[in-house]
Amino acid sequence: MKPSNTKILIVEDEEILLTALSEELKQAGFQIVGAKDGQEGLDKLRAEKPDLVLLDLVMPRMDGITALKEMKASPDTKDVPVVILTNLSDYDKISDALSLGAMDYLVKANYRLEELVSKLKTVLERKGNG
Repeated sequence: MKPSNTKILIVEDEEILLTALSEELKQAGFQIVGAKDGQEGLDKLRAEKPDLVLLDLVMPRMDGITALKEMKASPDTKDVPVVILTNLSDYDKISDALSLGAMDYLVKANYRLEELVSKLKTVLERKGNG
């Protein structure tokens, strides 16, 4: 799957990070849709039908774990790959997210944007072959 044909939904309540991620992924050739909380993320997921979701765990209105549970419960969205974004070194929440079906995670403070692009491509390739 070429990046230019790939739509990524970023669900992130920190506007600066949402903008930075959007810009970096657009430069890598992806189409980007943004949402600022879990509820908006679910709405955009259904409307936009992205190929992958980058999902923050700690957000207002609806947190990432709740949004992930709803995504995985719906036949229309359960197969969309999810990569968790978190500030937490809270491995319980990360492990909850992975057990709910997230394919990978990134701790926000611990990665460079180039690594993000490479990780997303890997997840998309796994999804394409799976």
